[in-house]
Parts: sequence; C-alpha cells; structure tokens
Amino acid sequence: MLTDQHKDPFEERLATALHETGGGFDTDRTALAAGGTARGRRKRFVRRAAVAGGTASVVLACVGGAMVLRPGGTATEAVPSSLTASAKPTPSATATHATDEQMIETLKSLLPKGDFSEERGQGTESTDDRKVPAPSAGLVFDDGDGAAAIGVSVGRVQPGGTDARQAAQCPDRVYIPYDACKTSRLADGSVVTVLQGYEYPDRRVDTKFWSAELVTPTGQHITVSEWNAAAEKDKPVTRTDPPLSPAQLTRLAAAKEWRAVANALPEPLPEPELPGSDLHARTDLLALLPKGLKVTDKSSDDGDFAYAVVDDGKGRSMVQVNVQPDMLDVAGDLFGSGSETLPDGTRVAVKQGPGDRGDQVMWTVDTMRADGRRVVISAFNAGTQNEPATRETPALTIAQMREMALDARWWSGS
Repeated sequence: MLTDQHKDPFEERLATALHETGGGFDTDRTALAAGGTARGRRKRFVRRAAVAGGTASVVLACVGGAMVLRPGGTATEAVPSSLTASAKPTPSATATHATDEQMIETLKSLLPKGDFSEERGQGTESTDDRKVPAPSAGLVFDDGDGAAAIGVSVGRVQPGGTDARQAAQCPDRVYIPYDACKTSRLADGSVVTVLQGYEYPDRRVDTKFWSAELVTPTGQHITVSEWNAAAEKDKPVTRTDPPLSPAQLTRLAAAKEWRAVANALPEPLPEPELPGSDLHARTDLLALLPKGLKVTDKSSDDGDFAYAVVDDGKGRSMVQVNVQPDMLDVAGDLFGSGSETLPDGTRVAVKQGPGDRGDQVMWTVDTMRADGRRVVISAFNAGTQNEPATRETPALTIAQMREMALDARWWSGS
C-alpha cells in the first residue's frame, strides 16, 4: 500500500486551517483582523493556498442572526463628534474617516459600562497611498463579571456578491460546531448573522467565540467578535459566556457609526469568476459513492468542494472531495517520490495517517490529470473532523476512493 506520498494534500491543509479558526482579535496585535472579509473568501483561499505549498491561515468569522431591530433600535442614531466627516468624494452619501484612537473610542462609546484595557485600533488613514487598511478596533472589556476580548472590523463587499452571501449564512456544523446560529433581516434590509460558538472546533479549551456579522444592502460589512476570555487564545476563561448577548451583538454591529466608516473605504473590486465555478462536486460525489452506503449528511453547495457523511451500518464516516482545474504549477509539491503515474499521464498519490483527533484516521487519494485537473478524495473514520472516531477505518476502501477520483464524471460538465 502506498503511504505518505506527499506532504501537503488538500485535506491535511484544510484540517490545519480549521484548527486555526476563530475570530481575528488578539491583544498582542495592533488591531482586529478583517474577519468578515476573510470569511467570505475562506473556501477559495484555503483550497488554493493548501496546494501551493504555503500555510493556510484562515479566519472563519462564522456568523448567524439573532433578532430584528425595531426602527430606531440601533445603539445610537448620531455619528459622534469625535469622528470627522470626510470632504473627499465617496461612493456613498455619508463617509467618515477615523484615526486609530477614534475607532477605539467609538467602540468604547457603544459598549455597556465597564473597564477597558489593552486597547488597539486601526483607522481609515494609511501611510501607504496605495491602499486603505481595514478599519478595526479591539480591547479587553470587564463589566464586573470577568475580562473579555471584544473586537470590531469594518469593510465593504459587493452587494449580492460571494462575500455578501457567505456573510449571511451560518457555518456548516460538520466543520464548525456551535451552540446557536441565526440569520435575520433588519428593518433597513441589512442581514445579520449571530453565531454562538467556540474558539476551538474540537473544544480542547472551553473558550467561547460569539460574533455578529452584518451586511447592508449597499455592501457595508461589519463584524463584531467577543470571547469569554481576555484574548482569543492563550488566556484563561474568565466567565461563563462572553459579555454581550446576541441582541447586544446585533445592535453593536448595526450601529450607524460603523456604516459611516465603511463609506469611507474604496468601492470593492468586481469579483472575478473563479476557476472551477462550473463544477458540481456534490452531485458527482453522491453519484459515485459505492452502493450500500446511507448518506446521513451532505454539503449544501455544489461547486469545486463537497462532502458527504455516510454509514454502512458500522458507524458514521465523512467523505470529502475537492475538484481543481489547472493545478500543474504545484504538481511537483503534491506528487513526489513513490507516487504513481498511469499510462495516460495521470498521477496518483495515497496517504493513510491520523486525522484531527488522536483516534481518528484519514485516508487520502490525490489524483492529477496530465493537463492539471486535480481530484482529491479523503475519508475519515468519524462523522466530522472534530469528533472521536466512530469506527476503526473509513467506510470507503482506498481502492474505492481511487476508482472514484479517477472517474471522468468530475469533468463531464466543464
């Protein structure tokens, strides 16, 4: 049996990326990362970076909505005088430029009474004329019940684009476990998703991560994140839950101050059509699964990535596939010594090793046609990557995975 053929299969990188999920706030960094924007691009970033030899670092500021605000129900109606309105022409009627300190003060003014420390901010001004950084603010807030990290990031997305659509949906529980998630539409047409989850998907530490992600009809994009610890990682839990309730998170994300700041940002570039957007991985995966398997869960999207959770009567087993065109530039990184080359030039590599959990097993069959079209299939002996093993080995054999990966069906519609 061929094993350990290459160092960076897609599944291995994806697993690593998922381990790094959580918000963007860290009291040792200057400001909160622009989690909302990163979230919208997470799928294409992980899958492309995973095979390019670089470390896939992903911010999954996953979201869901909590309540519909009544008209006038935002935290405040007026833009504070501490923010100076910009005279520069902008795509929006109202624009507000903010310094690092003004971003911090705005966040503080919108929070309940309490003590603040470890304040960090990033305004709209930049010393580099070629770009405007994503405005953000972060701090440690203590309302008397324990210190908690809170952060906000402000951006813009194309209305109706991929980033906007992904910001308006809850994450897939197969990859990101959470206690609650809900998406709601506010009176002004904005969509807000509020997530109550955890910093670590495998719950190895009980740090909770709650967030609200809001997108307005004109593409203003605000992400608010909070934890029940003084930092997202490497700090002890100080309280049972983060300080802001889902309703408070929603009001904070919906505050008009952040929208005025978002208006000062450059209009986002049109989203390019991504390679593989015409693929149908979910449909093909379900069609190619061996007979006798009961599908208990499956991905909701059809495209270049899909998964199915199957059960052959011996326990749940997750199977996932990634279909990628034009990958010859990384073939050398993926198919090293020991990999197999078929008569038609297709390369095949197999890996059998541990999964994300100590008792998990992950099997991977990686294939690439001579023209760079790549199909990667992996299978686990558990129903998700974050739960203990449910069986000794995956429900599919290496031979079955190999036959599926080499099937011409993956490319029949492209």
